[in-house]
Amino acid sequence: MLRATSRLAVALALIIPATIEAQTIASDEGVVEALEVARIWLDAQVDYERLPAISAAIVHDQELVWSGAVGMADIGDGRAAASNTLYSICSISKLFTSIGIMQLRDRGLLDLRDPVSTHLPFYDLAQKFPESTPVTVEGLLTHSAGLPREADYPYWSGPDFAFPTKDEVIARLNGQETLHPSRTQYQYSNLGLSLAGYIIEEITGQSYHDYVREHILDPLGMADTYSDMPVQHVGGQLATGYGGLTREGVRNAADFFEARGIAPAAGYASTVDDLAKFAMWQFRLRGDREEILHAYTLAEMQRVHFATPGSNSLRGLGFSVSARDDDTFVGHGGSCPGFRTTFSMQNEDKIATIAFVNATANAGKYANGVYDLVADAITDAVASRAAVTDDGHGEDGGENGNEGNGSNDRGSDMQEVDFARYVGTYTGGLGGNESVIVNWKGSIALLSLPTDDPRGSLGVLRHVEGDTFRRVDRDGELGTEVIFETDAEGRVTRMLTPPNFRTRVR
Repeated sequence: MLRATSRLAVALALIIPATIEAQTIASDEGVVEALEVARIWLDAQVDYERLPAISAAIVHDQELVWSGAVGMADIGDGRAAASNTLYSICSISKLFTSIGIMQLRDRGLLDLRDPVSTHLPFYDLAQKFPESTPVTVEGLLTHSAGLPREADYPYWSGPDFAFPTKDEVIARLNGQETLHPSRTQYQYSNLGLSLAGYIIEEITGQSYHDYVREHILDPLGMADTYSDMPVQHVGGQLATGYGGLTREGVRNAADFFEARGIAPAAGYASTVDDLAKFAMWQFRLRGDREEILHAYTLAEMQRVHFATPGSNSLRGLGFSVSARDDDTFVGHGGSCPGFRTTFSMQNEDKIATIAFVNATANAGKYANGVYDLVADAITDAVASRAAVTDDGHGEDGGENGNEGNGSNDRGSDMQEVDFARYVGTYTGGLGGNESVIVNWKGSIALLSLPTDDPRGSLGVLRHVEGDTFRRVDRDGELGTEVIFETDAEGRVTRMLTPPNFRTRVR
């Protein structure tokens, strides 16, 4: 019953825009359709991968196009997840620390070329390579300082995950040494970003937590974001984390943890709704504008500042930078005991996707999957709205522009065929998985579940005649025949790819 309630909440969130402004995109026919496919996919993956929950959101510019959740924030007490459920976001924390450093840079209180020892008098980590350039503030933000990955404590070891305090991190610095000469190799370092947080404290005289609350989180209205795990929300708004699948096919609950001295690198907790605000801020920070940072500074942070030759590890200042299918994405992922999270922005079209999982699982594929399913519909809707704004008409000259609303590639026979008859779930094929018929761009499509690539698994069907369709191949040619069988009352009961068939189950 709780799962059904959770799914109903997601469906309603897909239908009802969060704000009046969101109606311009979120209520677009093509966007609503794509979001429903995304919901179906996420719901299936929770079951097939035995995940407790996925919370996710997608943003366009200043709109929260959709946010919602599937599954349980806590399995034991039956708490359903929601878009305002708190998760550990772990290394996404590094973005906030990096923003704090850049604020101080812009105030003239530090230079990115400064040696770390200039601002941290206690810094005494041994430089193993005499030829190395100094370990600099920029090196911390780009993970090119040559520092060890971690402070000298086994805090990624369960079941306790005992993170050290700041004083404990400092106490063992002189027992550590660099792994590479500075600015020669990419070496991801939680120690490095923790030191960046300590620099904020040394320069400002404030605690790290007070500084980011005053100068970043509160100004952005991120009241549901915490710079360390909020113990006050255990058993309530905070999701329970779970581990990987065991050989017995279960996920065990992870113990609550606090990152303490590693908080600037890995301590934060947040919601997908709050990170949506974080994305909106970045999308509106353009031109000669200043809010939290100057727009030029944010652009500087999101450019590539370090790349190891032959490697795909591209680093901005705090941000990771990556390319996929000719699009560039900036953001960060997070991985902490019991949680995996992804925050990803495609700046050209101003589309961000956010995915949180309260289990040891790949959150990135959920953010990518939602993006792949919905991004084209968003850009089509934006183009359609722009066409209406430019001349007061839709792309086909309709007086109110409704005829051109997100329908650039919608099927020409969509008024002639009742596609709703075919929409549903069919099973019984080789492998025993599901085939779901969904509405897609004025026709229907077949989505095979489970899948890590929902857009790639979506096979568009073109109506031929009666209850007969053909699958559209990648080259646009018509391929495999798909025939729907009906009973005496005209209800669709089976889907055939002759001579094989699948039976409709819902």
